[in-house]
Amino acid sequence: MDHIAALKVPQRYAQLYRKHLLEQGALDQQYSVEKHSDGTVTLPVFPSALSHLDPLTLQDSSCEIVQIQAPPRSRKSKAKSPRERMIEVMQELVANKAVTWSKELEDDLPSGWQRHGDLLLFGDGCFSQEIWRKFGSELWLALAQVLGVKRLAQIKQISQDGWRTPVVTMLLGDNSYVTHIDNHIRYEFDVTKCMFSFGNITEKLRISSFDCTGETVVDLYAGIGYFTLPYLVHAGAAHVHACEWNPDAVSALQRNLHINKVAHRCTVHQGDNKQLSLNDVADRVNLGLIPSSEEGWPVACHVLRRDTGGILHIHSNVTTPIQHQSLQPSSNSLNEEKGSVNGTVKTSRDREVWHNWARNTAGHIVKLMRDITRAEWRTSIKHIEHEAAVHKNLSARRKLGQV
Repeated sequence: MDHIAALKVPQRYAQLYRKHLLEQGALDQQYSVEKHSDGTVTLPVFPSALSHLDPLTLQDSSCEIVQIQAPPRSRKSKAKSPRERMIEVMQELVANKAVTWSKELEDDLPSGWQRHGDLLLFGDGCFSQEIWRKFGSELWLALAQVLGVKRLAQIKQISQDGWRTPVVTMLLGDNSYVTHIDNHIRYEFDVTKCMFSFGNITEKLRISSFDCTGETVVDLYAGIGYFTLPYLVHAGAAHVHACEWNPDAVSALQRNLHINKVAHRCTVHQGDNKQLSLNDVADRVNLGLIPSSEEGWPVACHVLRRDTGGILHIHSNVTTPIQHQSLQPSSNSLNEEKGSVNGTVKTSRDREVWHNWARNTAGHIVKLMRDITRAEWRTSIKHIEHEAAVHKNLSARRKLGQV
């Protein structure tokens, strides 16, 4: 019996993940999407695209790559996939130059990509063969036509300038501004200057589900608004203070706030958040920086409300110093407050490492709050979310009646 690779996701998120896979060029539309009795949906994916998918997506706590019995062919199964059409066009193009087609040339074509409206963004590691340079704009025009877009670009690397500026080359088209609609939020940005994070889907959806009515939120690493906008548009925060030091990201953030009609509920603070003048204002602080947001912890403690405390959403890469066993989790969501583990984790060692990190972080936050306020505080770990990074929701409260 034939088996294929598929992304297994909760049914309520199926459309969002389907769109994500389409944008990555990874959804195998020749097979049907199937619903299952456990409330999940399996989305067929191309095996060749797995290594090109965003690692955060593949390790997202709400989804997993599984092998399933090949489902019925979809109505689109008779149509060739975008990559199959691409290969045919490239073969014809190469033949016109009297060059023999080879596996090396086929392997040098992209297996996946990001779609931003009418622009496709290819990753590094494709179109590296010398022959492609002989075609000039003819190559990019043919690719754009077969893939149904008007503009093409390729990201080579992420610069080490402190702002993680992408090094992107426009292959076809001059305008590098794009529009991306994600979970009913509209983002506009310059792909040569800013990045859009396709990962952290679960955390973004969690934020969108919050009821932040009446709350003041501080987002210490706002970027173009990846978390800021869900707090405003979906969670209903009364006000968000968005901190960002990359001037290109700030420009895009301000644009996105106006486009989504929430600019009147957001104050943008441009510059190093360690110089932030805010204090004693936040009901909730978002620290969405990986591999570690630790440098922002003192700032987060300064801005947290002194009378009631609040919640810190702390992101970090937490590594496990052992080889993982090949177990496939259905959910890696831990709820400390209830003292329970929902679903499974790869190994008990993973769980131990996450718990130790959470406890150490909680202790560090207590010490920071004590040093800042000269009062005693207590913390409780509200939630741990396992993705490629670990996100922890930490509640900090003033411990009254004690010195």
